[in-house]
Amino acid sequence: MGSRVMILSVLMTLTFPSSSCEDEQLKLNEVRYECVCEGMSCEGKDRCSGQHCFASLIINEGLPDYQKGCFQVYEQSKMTCKTTPSADQAVKCCQGYLCNMNITVQLLPKGKLQQGAALNYNVTTLTVVVIAPVIVLIIVSMVTVLILRKLHQNQMQRLNAREVEYGAVDGLIASNVGDSTLADLLDHSCTSGSGSGLPFLIQRTVARQITLMECVGKGRFGEVWRGQWQGESVAVKVFSSRDEKSWFRETEIYNSVLLRNENILGFIASDMTSRNSSTQLWLITHYHEAGSLYDYLQYTTLDTVDCLRIALSIASGLTHLHTEIIGTQGKVAIAHRDLKSKNILVKENRHCCIADLGLAVMHSQCTNHLDMGNNPRVGTKRYMAPEILDESIQVNLYDSYRRVDIWAFGLVLWEVARRTISNGIVEDYKSPFYDLVPNDPSFDDMKKVVCVDQQRPNIPNRWFSDPTLTSLAKVMKECWYPNPSARLTALRIRKTLTKIDDSFNKFKTEC
Repeated sequence: MGSRVMILSVLMTLTFPSSSCEDEQLKLNEVRYECVCEGMSCEGKDRCSGQHCFASLIINEGLPDYQKGCFQVYEQSKMTCKTTPSADQAVKCCQGYLCNMNITVQLLPKGKLQQGAALNYNVTTLTVVVIAPVIVLIIVSMVTVLILRKLHQNQMQRLNAREVEYGAVDGLIASNVGDSTLADLLDHSCTSGSGSGLPFLIQRTVARQITLMECVGKGRFGEVWRGQWQGESVAVKVFSSRDEKSWFRETEIYNSVLLRNENILGFIASDMTSRNSSTQLWLITHYHEAGSLYDYLQYTTLDTVDCLRIALSIASGLTHLHTEIIGTQGKVAIAHRDLKSKNILVKENRHCCIADLGLAVMHSQCTNHLDMGNNPRVGTKRYMAPEILDESIQVNLYDSYRRVDIWAFGLVLWEVARRTISNGIVEDYKSPFYDLVPNDPSFDDMKKVVCVDQQRPNIPNRWFSDPTLTSLAKVMKECWYPNPSARLTALRIRKTLTKIDDSFNKFKTEC
């Protein structure tokens, strides 16, 4: 039995080599090259720097679209450079100084395309016939290993149940979102390692197939439309030209960081497209009919269950953003920098997801590099923390931006708690500091209220007669400390809210 397991292990190693280790080594040894840049995405520059240079040709609305440039992300170049030429699109990649200057890209004639498809079919059939018995053996071996591992885990649970419980509480699980055709496409591409969206060329294809149905919101960044893709509703955020850097930043983060989490807005695609003789910047995401938390609270009151559900889901999303996860399916730490009720969306099950990463900063412990992006826009003044208003924030420290998010979370929690019914009483929706500053406060207005006068949002007396709202008020106050380092972390907030939720459920059961 032992010899059989060893033989099967060798077969598994030969058949499925550890690509992740090789990929990591390639990433470390990869050199950046200067490349020729031509096309709409070059922002007026004729040079760019990346790990691969490319030249592409895509038939867009019957017209050829030639582009040249570079790939910044290793996984993106790895996937796109392997794209098979077709009658509609082709891409060539190279490595070297200005190596794509003289590259000529040609589409595959339709006749050759059919011959290639037939040849590919024959090779595939032969491969299946030869390798099928080996795959069956491997599957049987894997099932055996999984059974043995399960038995081992059960034994460890009996021996050390406390340690297993701790791991279950603190583990971060990236949940797949949705069960529709579009979600299946996203789940299939998730293994590519290229972030939470689709490969670059597929993103452009999806964008061209979307029909805009109705405008559901407008703001300083542009407009949000409900669109349809193959019968499914999607949200299309159309950025104005003056906010191009926010679009570029959000696209960069979604395409380079694995953000698949049920409490982070699901990303589908991003594209720079031409509509009505003008260039439009599109960010395509999952669509949530209830809209933003800000809009939702205007006309909806909450019971205690909904209040805790909303608060806990926001805290879970913020924990996922703030935490760096090491591994092939990991992510860097991210601080949002513009957290507010308008940037949080309410899902059908009354859980929430965090949106709008146009101002986010990224940090990696391995390199200790703080990626601030290239967006001069600042966050929303009403939600600014004291250290931003008095300009004492340590701009080169990632934790500074994480603590700014915690301050803003406390304000959002206050907005939610006001709309929660207790003893038949509930307050009207109001924005934070509504009674202290005008509707569109200036930087100086907020600085006087928050830093000089040390004011904080008012806690209504009725909250102290409700144990859940009393506990939430305590969490808020610990988010509003003037000293940033004294504020709670997102993980601690999530654990505290989980305990409050468990206490409430236990109280309901006893009653």
